[in-house]
Amino acid sequence: MTGRASAREILALVTDTGSFAELPYPHRDSAPDGPLRWPGYDTSRARAAERTGESESVVCGTAAVEGTRAVLIAFEFGYLGGSLGERTGDRLEAAFTHAREHRLPVVPLVATGGSRMQEGMVALTQLQRVARQSALTREAGLPQIAVLRDPTTGGGWATLGAGADIVLALPGAQVGFAGSRVRPPDADPAAYTAEAQVAAGSADAVVPPGELRRTLGGWLRLLTGGTDASSPEPAPVPEALGTVAGLPASGWDAVRRARAADRPRAARYLDAYFTYRLALSGDRCGGTDPEGMLCGFGEHRGRTVAFAAQTGAATRPAGYRTATRLIRLADRLGIPVLTLVDTPGAANDAAAERQGAGAAIAELFGAVATARTPLTTLVIGEGGSGGALALAAPGRTWAVPDSYFSVIAPELAAAILKRPPARVPETAGQLRIRPQDVAELGLIRTRDGRTP
Repeated sequence: MTGRASAREILALVTDTGSFAELPYPHRDSAPDGPLRWPGYDTSRARAAERTGESESVVCGTAAVEGTRAVLIAFEFGYLGGSLGERTGDRLEAAFTHAREHRLPVVPLVATGGSRMQEGMVALTQLQRVARQSALTREAGLPQIAVLRDPTTGGGWATLGAGADIVLALPGAQVGFAGSRVRPPDADPAAYTAEAQVAAGSADAVVPPGELRRTLGGWLRLLTGGTDASSPEPAPVPEALGTVAGLPASGWDAVRRARAADRPRAARYLDAYFTYRLALSGDRCGGTDPEGMLCGFGEHRGRTVAFAAQTGAATRPAGYRTATRLIRLADRLGIPVLTLVDTPGAANDAAAERQGAGAAIAELFGAVATARTPLTTLVIGEGGSGGALALAAPGRTWAVPDSYFSVIAPELAAAILKRPPARVPETAGQLRIRPQDVAELGLIRTRDGRTP
Protein backbone atom coordinates (compact mmCIF):
# COMPACT_ATOMS: atom_id res chain seq x y z
CA MET A 1 0.00 0.00 0.00
CA THR A 2 1.36 3.44 -0.96
CA GLY A 3 -1.44 5.45 0.60
CA ARG A 4 -3.77 5.50 -2.48
CA ALA A 5 -6.74 4.99 -0.19
CA SER A 6 -9.86 7.16 -0.21
CA ALA A 7 -10.34 9.89 2.38
CA ARG A 8 -12.81 7.75 4.33
CA GLU A 9 -10.53 4.71 4.20
CA ILE A 10 -7.53 6.58 5.59
CA LEU A 11 -9.72 8.08 8.31
CA ALA A 12 -10.93 4.60 9.25
CA LEU A 13 -7.33 3.38 9.31
CA VAL A 14 -6.03 5.96 11.79
CA THR A 15 -9.00 6.85 14.02
CA ASP A 16 -10.58 4.99 16.91
CA THR A 17 -13.71 3.14 15.86
CA GLY A 18 -16.81 5.33 15.79
CA SER A 19 -15.01 8.48 16.95
CA PHE A 20 -14.97 10.48 13.71
CA ALA A 21 -17.44 13.36 13.46
CA GLU A 22 -17.43 15.42 10.28
CA LEU A 23 -17.33 19.19 10.70
CA PRO A 24 -19.95 21.43 9.06
CA TYR A 25 -18.63 23.06 5.91
CA PRO A 26 -18.90 26.71 4.87
CA HIS A 27 -21.25 27.37 1.94
CA ARG A 28 -19.98 29.32 -1.04
CA ASP A 29 -22.01 30.34 -4.09
CA SER A 30 -19.77 30.06 -7.13
CA ALA A 31 -20.18 31.24 -10.68
CA PRO A 32 -20.91 28.63 -13.36
CA ASP A 33 -17.71 26.72 -14.17
CA GLY A 34 -15.82 28.58 -11.43
CA PRO A 35 -13.96 31.90 -11.29
CA LEU A 36 -12.29 31.37 -14.70
CA ARG A 37 -15.50 30.15 -16.41
CA TRP A 38 -13.48 27.06 -17.35
CA PRO A 39 -15.54 25.09 -19.88
CA GLY A 40 -16.77 21.82 -18.38
CA TYR A 41 -15.47 22.51 -14.86
CA ASP A 42 -18.87 22.04 -13.23
CA THR A 43 -19.33 18.80 -15.14
CA SER A 44 -15.93 17.57 -13.93
CA ARG A 45 -16.84 18.36 -10.34
CA ALA A 46 -20.16 16.59 -10.65
CA ARG A 47 -18.47 13.48 -12.05
CA ALA A 48 -15.88 13.56 -9.28
CA ALA A 49 -18.61 13.80 -6.67
CA GLU A 50 -20.50 10.89 -8.20
CA ARG A 51 -17.34 8.78 -8.42
CA THR A 52 -16.09 9.43 -4.87
CA GLY A 53 -19.21 10.29 -2.92
CA GLU A 54 -17.52 13.51 -1.75
CA SER A 55 -18.49 17.09 -2.51
CA GLU A 56 -14.92 18.40 -2.35
CA SER A 57 -11.32 17.20 -2.27
CA VAL A 58 -11.01 17.21 1.54
CA VAL A 59 -13.00 15.64 4.36
CA CYS A 60 -12.58 17.41 7.72
CA GLY A 61 -13.67 16.35 11.18
CA THR A 62 -12.70 15.50 14.73
CA ALA A 63 -11.78 12.06 16.03
CA ALA A 64 -9.76 10.21 18.62
CA VAL A 65 -6.48 8.58 17.58
CA GLU A 66 -5.38 6.06 20.20
CA GLY A 67 -7.41 8.07 22.70
CA THR A 68 -6.18 11.58 21.82
CA ARG A 69 -8.65 13.88 20.11
CA ALA A 70 -7.59 15.86 17.06
CA VAL A 71 -8.87 17.65 13.99
CA LEU A 72 -8.21 15.52 10.92
CA ILE A 73 -8.07 16.71 7.31
CA ALA A 74 -8.23 13.83 4.83
CA PHE A 75 -7.65 14.48 1.13
CA GLU A 76 -9.72 12.61 -1.44
CA PHE A 77 -7.37 12.09 -4.38
CA GLY A 78 -10.20 10.69 -6.47
CA TYR A 79 -11.82 14.13 -6.47
CA LEU A 80 -9.90 16.02 -9.16
CA GLY A 81 -6.58 14.65 -7.95
CA GLY A 82 -7.04 15.99 -4.44
CA SER A 83 -6.43 19.46 -5.83
CA LEU A 84 -6.94 22.64 -3.83
CA GLY A 85 -9.60 25.08 -4.98
CA GLU A 86 -11.43 27.95 -3.34
CA ARG A 87 -13.98 25.71 -1.62
CA THR A 88 -11.14 23.48 -0.44
CA GLY A 89 -9.58 26.55 1.14
CA ASP A 90 -12.86 27.32 2.89
CA ARG A 91 -12.92 23.87 4.45
CA LEU A 92 -9.28 23.97 5.49
CA GLU A 93 -9.68 27.38 7.11
CA ALA A 94 -12.77 26.20 9.00
CA ALA A 95 -10.95 23.08 10.22
CA PHE A 96 -7.96 25.02 11.54
CA THR A 97 -10.27 27.57 13.18
CA HIS A 98 -12.16 24.78 14.93
CA ALA A 99 -8.86 23.31 16.14
CA ARG A 100 -7.82 26.60 17.72
CA GLU A 101 -11.21 27.22 19.28
CA HIS A 102 -11.22 23.77 20.87
CA ARG A 103 -7.47 23.49 21.58
CA LEU A 104 -6.99 20.42 19.39
CA PRO A 105 -3.95 19.30 17.37
CA VAL A 106 -4.28 19.16 13.59
CA VAL A 107 -3.53 16.08 11.47
CA PRO A 108 -3.50 16.59 7.68
CA LEU A 109 -3.67 13.26 5.82
CA VAL A 110 -2.34 14.58 2.54
CA ALA A 111 -2.85 13.16 -0.95
CA THR A 112 -2.89 15.89 -3.56
CA GLY A 113 -1.53 16.87 -6.94
CA GLY A 114 -1.43 20.56 -6.06
CA SER A 115 -3.56 23.60 -6.91
CA ARG A 116 -6.61 23.28 -9.18
CA MET A 117 -5.72 24.71 -12.57
CA GLN A 118 -9.42 25.22 -13.52
CA GLU A 119 -9.48 28.01 -10.92
CA GLY A 120 -6.13 29.52 -11.88
CA MET A 121 -4.56 32.02 -9.50
CA VAL A 122 -7.62 31.90 -7.27
CA ALA A 123 -6.71 28.30 -6.50
CA LEU A 124 -3.03 29.07 -6.05
CA THR A 125 -3.73 31.77 -3.47
CA GLN A 126 -5.44 29.18 -1.28
CA LEU A 127 -1.89 28.21 -0.29
CA GLN A 128 -1.55 31.60 1.38
CA ARG A 129 -4.78 30.95 3.30
CA VAL A 130 -3.53 27.55 4.37
CA ALA A 131 -0.12 28.91 5.37
CA ARG A 132 -1.76 31.61 7.49
CA GLN A 133 -4.03 29.13 9.23
CA SER A 134 -1.08 26.87 9.95
CA ALA A 135 0.90 29.80 11.34
CA LEU A 136 -1.97 30.93 13.57
CA THR A 137 -2.32 27.38 14.88
CA ARG A 138 1.41 27.23 15.53
CA GLU A 139 1.26 30.52 17.45
CA ALA A 140 -1.59 29.08 19.52
CA GLY A 141 0.77 26.36 20.76
CA LEU A 142 -1.02 23.48 19.02
CA PRO A 143 0.92 20.71 17.24
CA GLN A 144 0.47 19.73 13.61
CA ILE A 145 1.36 16.21 12.45
CA ALA A 146 1.16 15.46 8.74
CA VAL A 147 0.82 12.06 7.10
CA LEU A 148 2.05 11.98 3.50
CA ARG A 149 0.09 9.65 1.24
CA ASP A 150 0.49 8.92 -2.45
CA PRO A 151 0.94 11.39 -4.04
CA THR A 152 1.84 14.48 -2.00
CA THR A 153 3.04 17.11 -4.44
CA GLY A 154 2.82 20.81 -5.23
CA GLY A 155 1.46 23.34 -2.80
CA GLY A 156 -0.12 20.70 -0.59
CA TRP A 157 3.36 19.34 0.16
CA ALA A 158 4.82 22.84 0.53
CA THR A 159 2.20 23.91 3.10
CA LEU A 160 0.26 21.22 4.94
CA GLY A 161 2.96 18.59 4.50
CA ALA A 162 6.40 20.14 4.87
CA GLY A 163 5.04 22.86 7.15
CA ALA A 164 3.92 20.45 9.87
CA ASP A 165 5.80 19.96 13.13
CA ILE A 166 6.14 16.22 12.56
CA VAL A 167 6.00 14.66 9.10
CA LEU A 168 5.20 10.96 8.70
CA ALA A 169 4.92 9.22 5.33
CA LEU A 170 3.56 5.99 3.96
CA PRO A 171 6.07 3.66 2.24
CA GLY A 172 6.61 4.33 -1.44
CA ALA A 173 4.49 7.47 -1.52
CA GLN A 174 5.42 9.98 -4.20
CA VAL A 175 6.46 13.13 -2.33
CA GLY A 176 7.91 16.26 -3.89
CA PHE A 177 7.14 19.79 -4.94
CA ALA A 178 7.13 18.76 -8.59
CA GLY A 179 4.55 16.21 -9.67
CA SER A 180 5.36 13.38 -12.07
CA ARG A 181 4.02 15.21 -15.14
CA VAL A 182 5.86 18.49 -14.62
CA ARG A 183 9.35 17.48 -13.49
CA PRO A 184 12.31 17.27 -15.92
CA PRO A 185 12.18 14.16 -18.12
CA ASP A 186 15.59 12.99 -16.93
CA ALA A 187 14.82 13.49 -13.22
CA ASP A 188 15.58 10.55 -10.96
CA PRO A 189 12.19 9.29 -9.72
CA ALA A 190 13.81 7.98 -6.53
CA ALA A 191 14.34 11.59 -5.42
CA TYR A 192 10.58 12.15 -5.31
CA THR A 193 9.70 9.53 -2.71
CA ALA A 194 8.86 9.44 0.97
CA GLU A 195 12.08 7.58 1.64
CA ALA A 196 14.12 10.26 -0.14
CA GLN A 197 12.44 13.02 1.86
CA VAL A 198 13.31 11.27 5.12
CA ALA A 199 16.92 10.84 3.98
CA ALA A 200 17.06 14.54 3.08
CA GLY A 201 15.75 15.62 6.48
CA SER A 202 12.41 16.89 5.16
CA ALA A 203 10.31 14.18 6.81
CA ASP A 204 10.70 12.33 10.09
CA ALA A 205 9.81 8.73 9.35
CA VAL A 206 8.28 6.26 6.90
CA VAL A 207 5.54 4.36 8.70
CA PRO A 208 3.85 1.20 7.34
CA PRO A 209 0.04 1.41 7.20
CA GLY A 210 -0.35 -1.23 9.87
CA GLU A 211 1.65 0.88 12.32
CA LEU A 212 0.24 4.27 11.38
CA ARG A 213 -2.52 4.56 14.00
CA ARG A 214 -0.21 3.56 16.83
CA THR A 215 2.60 5.86 15.71
CA LEU A 216 0.30 8.81 15.04
CA GLY A 217 -1.43 8.27 18.36
CA GLY A 218 1.93 8.18 20.11
CA TRP A 219 2.96 11.49 18.59
CA LEU A 220 -0.36 13.10 19.47
CA ARG A 221 -0.09 11.91 23.07
CA LEU A 222 3.49 13.14 23.41
CA LEU A 223 3.01 16.52 21.76
CA THR A 224 -0.13 17.32 23.73
CA GLY A 225 1.49 16.22 27.00
CA GLY A 226 2.81 19.68 27.82
CA THR A 227 0.21 22.01 26.35
CA ASP A 228 -1.88 22.34 29.52
CA ALA A 229 1.03 23.55 31.64
CA SER A 230 1.47 27.33 31.52
CA SER A 231 4.75 26.99 33.42
CA PRO A 232 6.25 23.53 32.81
CA GLU A 233 8.50 22.02 35.43
CA PRO A 234 12.10 21.21 34.50
CA ALA A 235 12.91 17.68 33.45
CA PRO A 236 14.45 15.55 36.23
CA VAL A 237 18.17 14.89 35.84
CA PRO A 238 18.93 11.31 34.72
CA GLU A 239 20.91 9.12 37.07
CA ALA A 240 24.50 8.44 36.09
CA LEU A 241 24.93 5.02 34.46
CA GLY A 242 28.71 4.85 34.71
CA THR A 243 30.32 2.01 36.61
CA VAL A 244 33.45 3.94 37.65
CA ALA A 245 33.30 4.88 41.32
CA GLY A 246 34.36 8.32 42.48
CA LEU A 247 35.58 11.38 40.65
CA PRO A 248 38.62 11.34 38.32
CA ALA A 249 41.97 11.87 39.99
CA SER A 250 43.41 13.96 37.15
CA GLY A 251 42.36 15.77 34.02
CA TRP A 252 43.77 13.03 31.84
CA ASP A 253 41.95 10.42 33.91
CA ALA A 254 38.72 12.30 33.20
CA VAL A 255 39.48 12.25 29.46
CA ARG A 256 40.23 8.52 29.44
CA ARG A 257 37.02 7.74 31.32
CA ALA A 258 34.90 9.88 28.99
CA ARG A 259 36.41 8.22 25.93
CA ALA A 260 36.23 4.64 27.21
CA ALA A 261 34.70 2.37 24.58
CA ASP A 262 32.52 0.51 27.08
CA ARG A 263 31.03 3.55 28.82
CA PRO A 264 27.27 4.19 28.43
CA ARG A 265 26.30 6.49 25.59
CA ALA A 266 23.17 8.44 24.79
CA ALA A 267 20.99 5.54 23.65
CA ARG A 268 21.45 3.73 26.99
CA TYR A 269 20.60 6.87 28.93
CA LEU A 270 17.49 7.46 26.85
CA ASP A 271 16.39 3.82 27.24
CA ALA A 272 16.79 4.07 31.01
CA TYR A 273 15.06 7.46 31.27
CA PHE A 274 12.01 7.05 29.02
CA THR A 275 9.30 4.43 29.12
CA TYR A 276 8.29 5.42 25.57
CA ARG A 277 9.89 7.70 23.00
CA LEU A 278 9.67 8.66 19.35
CA ALA A 279 12.42 10.10 17.19
CA LEU A 280 12.31 13.42 15.37
CA SER A 281 14.64 13.38 12.36
CA GLY A 282 16.06 15.97 10.02
CA ASP A 283 16.94 19.64 10.03
CA ARG A 284 14.41 20.64 7.30
CA CYS A 285 17.37 22.11 5.41
CA GLY A 286 18.43 19.01 3.52
CA GLY A 287 20.37 17.16 6.20
CA THR A 288 20.33 14.57 8.96
CA ASP A 289 22.90 13.53 11.55
CA PRO A 290 21.79 10.15 12.91
CA GLU A 291 25.34 9.27 13.99
CA GLY A 292 25.86 12.44 16.01
CA MET A 293 22.53 13.65 17.41
CA LEU A 294 19.38 11.88 18.66
CA CYS A 295 16.28 14.04 19.01
CA GLY A 296 12.66 13.37 19.90
CA PHE A 297 10.01 13.28 22.58
CA GLY A 298 9.38 10.68 25.26
CA GLU A 299 7.45 9.85 28.41
CA HIS A 300 9.18 10.04 31.77
CA ARG A 301 7.12 9.25 34.87
CA GLY A 302 3.92 9.99 32.97
CA ARG A 303 4.94 13.35 31.51
CA THR A 304 6.33 14.40 28.15
CA VAL A 305 9.96 15.48 27.92
CA ALA A 306 11.79 16.46 24.73
CA PHE A 307 15.36 15.31 24.26
CA ALA A 308 18.41 16.24 22.18
CA ALA A 309 21.32 13.90 22.83
CA GLN A 310 24.83 13.80 21.41
CA THR A 311 26.12 10.29 20.80
CA GLY A 312 29.85 10.63 21.39
CA ALA A 313 30.66 11.41 17.74
CA ALA A 314 31.56 14.78 16.29
CA THR A 315 28.28 16.65 15.74
CA ARG A 316 27.53 17.76 12.20
CA PRO A 317 25.69 20.94 11.17
CA ALA A 318 22.50 18.98 10.48
CA GLY A 319 22.63 17.64 14.04
CA TYR A 320 22.78 21.12 15.51
CA ARG A 321 19.95 22.31 13.27
CA THR A 322 17.83 19.30 14.25
CA ALA A 323 18.42 20.08 17.93
CA THR A 324 17.42 23.69 17.29
CA ARG A 325 14.23 22.51 15.60
CA LEU A 326 13.50 20.24 18.58
CA ILE A 327 14.04 22.96 21.19
CA ARG A 328 11.91 25.51 19.35
CA LEU A 329 9.07 23.03 18.94
CA ALA A 330 9.20 22.02 22.60
CA ASP A 331 9.33 25.68 23.61
CA ARG A 332 6.22 26.46 21.58
CA LEU A 333 4.32 23.50 23.05
CA GLY A 334 5.41 24.13 26.64
CA ILE A 335 7.35 20.86 26.96
CA PRO A 336 10.58 20.72 29.04
CA VAL A 337 13.77 19.70 27.28
CA LEU A 338 16.53 17.33 28.37
CA THR A 339 19.88 17.56 26.58
CA LEU A 340 22.71 15.05 26.86
CA VAL A 341 26.20 16.32 26.03
CA ASP A 342 28.77 13.88 24.65
CA THR A 343 30.94 14.97 21.76
CA PRO A 344 34.63 15.56 21.10
CA GLY A 345 33.42 18.71 19.36
CA ALA A 346 31.72 19.94 16.25
CA ALA A 347 32.66 18.28 12.97
CA ASN A 348 35.45 20.39 11.45
CA ASP A 349 35.99 18.87 8.02
CA ALA A 350 35.52 20.76 4.77
CA ALA A 351 32.04 19.33 4.25
CA ALA A 352 30.92 20.63 7.65
CA GLU A 353 32.17 24.12 6.77
CA ARG A 354 30.31 24.03 3.46
CA GLN A 355 27.18 22.97 5.33
CA GLY A 356 27.38 26.01 7.59
CA ALA A 357 28.78 24.63 10.84
CA GLY A 358 29.23 28.06 12.41
CA ALA A 359 25.75 29.25 11.52
CA ALA A 360 24.19 26.00 12.75
CA ILE A 361 25.95 26.24 16.12
CA ALA A 362 25.02 29.92 16.42
CA GLU A 363 21.38 29.06 15.79
CA LEU A 364 21.44 26.45 18.55
CA PHE A 365 23.08 28.84 21.01
CA GLY A 366 20.27 31.28 20.24
CA ALA A 367 17.53 28.69 20.68
CA VAL A 368 18.91 27.63 24.08
CA ALA A 369 19.38 31.24 25.20
CA THR A 370 15.83 32.32 24.31
CA ALA A 371 13.86 29.19 25.28
CA ARG A 372 11.05 29.88 27.75
CA THR A 373 10.52 26.23 28.55
CA PRO A 374 13.02 24.85 31.09
CA LEU A 375 16.10 23.07 29.77
CA THR A 376 18.11 20.53 31.76
CA THR A 377 21.51 19.23 30.66
CA LEU A 378 23.59 16.23 31.73
CA VAL A 379 27.16 15.86 30.47
CA ILE A 380 27.53 12.10 30.01
CA GLY A 381 30.90 11.90 28.25
CA GLU A 382 33.07 14.30 26.35
CA GLY A 383 32.27 18.00 26.55
CA GLY A 384 34.34 19.24 23.66
CA SER A 385 34.44 23.01 23.34
CA GLY A 386 31.65 25.12 21.79
CA GLY A 387 30.29 22.11 19.96
CA ALA A 388 29.27 20.74 23.36
CA LEU A 389 28.48 24.01 25.11
CA ALA A 390 25.89 24.94 22.48
CA LEU A 391 23.64 22.17 23.82
CA ALA A 392 24.16 22.99 27.52
CA ALA A 393 21.59 24.84 29.62
CA PRO A 394 23.14 27.75 31.53
CA GLY A 395 22.62 27.25 35.27
CA ARG A 396 21.03 23.82 34.84
CA THR A 397 23.92 21.61 33.70
CA TRP A 398 25.04 18.54 35.60
CA ALA A 399 27.87 16.11 34.85
CA VAL A 400 28.46 12.44 35.60
CA PRO A 401 31.78 11.37 37.20
CA ASP A 402 33.11 9.82 33.99
CA SER A 403 32.93 13.00 31.92
CA TYR A 404 34.85 16.17 31.22
CA PHE A 405 34.09 19.66 29.89
CA SER A 406 36.81 21.66 28.20
CA VAL A 407 37.43 24.79 26.18
CA ILE A 408 39.47 22.60 23.83
CA ALA A 409 40.65 19.00 23.59
CA PRO A 410 43.92 18.51 25.52
CA GLU A 411 45.70 17.21 22.40
CA LEU A 412 44.72 20.31 20.42
CA ALA A 413 45.68 22.61 23.26
CA ALA A 414 49.12 20.99 23.43
CA ALA A 415 49.52 21.34 19.67
CA ILE A 416 48.63 25.04 19.79
CA LEU A 417 51.12 25.54 22.63
CA LYS A 418 53.74 23.58 20.64
CA ARG A 419 54.07 21.00 23.37
CA PRO A 420 55.12 17.41 22.64
CA PRO A 421 52.54 14.60 22.95
CA ALA A 422 54.09 13.55 26.24
CA ARG A 423 52.79 16.76 27.81
CA VAL A 424 49.15 16.21 26.81
CA PRO A 425 48.20 14.75 30.25
CA GLU A 426 49.82 17.74 31.95
CA THR A 427 47.91 20.09 29.67
CA ALA A 428 44.65 18.30 30.54
CA GLY A 429 45.27 19.01 34.19
CA GLN A 430 46.03 22.68 33.56
CA LEU A 431 42.77 23.09 31.64
CA ARG A 432 40.81 22.02 34.77
CA ILE A 433 38.36 19.88 32.84
CA ARG A 434 37.31 17.35 35.51
CA PRO A 435 33.66 17.54 36.65
CA GLN A 436 34.74 18.72 40.09
CA ASP A 437 36.97 21.39 38.53
CA VAL A 438 34.20 22.81 36.37
CA ALA A 439 31.79 22.65 39.31
CA GLU A 440 34.24 24.61 41.47
CA LEU A 441 34.29 27.23 38.72
CA GLY A 442 30.51 27.50 39.21
CA LEU A 443 29.60 26.24 35.76
CA ILE A 444 28.13 22.76 36.35
CA ARG A 445 26.91 20.45 39.07
CA THR A 446 28.14 16.88 39.49
CA ARG A 447 25.99 13.75 39.65
CA ASP A 448 28.09 11.59 41.99
CA GLY A 449 25.95 12.25 45.04
CA ARG A 450 27.77 15.32 46.24
CA THR A 451 28.74 18.80 45.14
CA PRO A 452 32.46 19.49 45.27
